[in-house]
Amino acid sequence: MEDFTCPRCKTSKFQNPSLKMMVNVCGHGLCESCVDLLFLKGSGSCPECRIPLRRNNFRIQLFEDAAVEKEVDIRKRVLRDYNKKEEDFNSLAEYNDYLEEVETIIYNLTNNIDIVNTNKRIEQYKRDNREQIMKSKGKLGREEYELEELLEYEKQQQELRKQEIFIEESEIKKKKIREKEALIDELMFSSENAKNIVETFAQQVKEAKEEEAKAAPVKKTHFSSGIQFGRNSQTSFLPVPIEDGPLFIFKPLSVQTDGPKLPTEDEIVDKGYTNHVRTENEQERAGGFKSNIACMRALQDAFSGLYHVKKAFVH
Repeated sequence: MEDFTCPRCKTSKFQNPSLKMMVNVCGHGLCESCVDLLFLKGSGSCPECRIPLRRNNFRIQLFEDAAVEKEVDIRKRVLRDYNKKEEDFNSLAEYNDYLEEVETIIYNLTNNIDIVNTNKRIEQYKRDNREQIMKSKGKLGREEYELEELLEYEKQQQELRKQEIFIEESEIKKKKIREKEALIDELMFSSENAKNIVETFAQQVKEAKEEEAKAAPVKKTHFSSGIQFGRNSQTSFLPVPIEDGPLFIFKPLSVQTDGPKLPTEDEIVDKGYTNHVRTENEQERAGGFKSNIACMRALQDAFSGLYHVKKAFVH
């Protein structure tokens, strides 16, 4: 609940569901009423850190955590100037060093570490890369403008589709109403049998639906290359040839360990190999662990390679 409470007036979201939290460059939040009260003259100090602030720099807090809000704001401001791309560097290593420098600056400003020198570092970078910064900003501006145009076009097309669907649904509803009114008039003023009139009406509706189905566009079942949609083509696979004799012959696994022969599972227990191995408990036994298996693995590791002889190379 602390994330939804103004630190000055202690008003919470629970008490006032329409409460709006505001945040400035220092990252400390205040409710909208406290901001209006403390910054009547347009400027003032943060109640928590006493940093001088301006009223027009306050904005609605988007994140519950004020620290996250502060980092996001700092990241936006830093990346306006540090706007180089990977293609602006001669190697990937230089680009990675550049990204590391950017993250260090953001971290320092977010956590109030060496603020003065970090701001001097930013100003020096802006002076040294003025042309590059302006060029990248112009490129970003064009890309954002093209993206906005594309989104606006998509929005317009979506609105047109909604209007077309609405008109079609309205026409269908009007048609059904006219058909019902015609049926009612026929039942009221015709001298024919009511049952025959209803059956004739139902037949006409059925025929109209069939005509609409025929006029509807045929659903495509093949790609342009002629391949059919779905997985029906799997039935055209050739059957697996069946040869005479067994399809699989089991051969026991043979492992060359270059060491003494290992005892069997019965010998491990009978000859006392497990005397110095901890017995498994119920939980371990339920999980598949047994002390004789652990002992067997330990013996495999111990015996492996004992008979190995290094071959001499003849020059």
